[in-house]
Amino acid sequence: MGKLTKAWKSFWRSESGLGTLEIILIIAVIIIIALLFKDWIIDMIKRLMGKADDQADTIFD
Repeated sequence: MGKLTKAWKSFWRSESGLGTLEIILIIAVIIIIALLFKDWIIDMIKRLMGKADDQADTIFD
């Protein structure tokens, strides 16, 4: 267990690993936000697609 802890602390302190860690945290936050607002996002896309379909119908009629 000591080696794992030591490796984790080394990874956390290293400058090159910090960029990777930041990217992973940003992706995680985006996924969490998407999951929280999933229903709202789906409803908005359905409304937009419905409007686009209605306008396409009026153009091709």
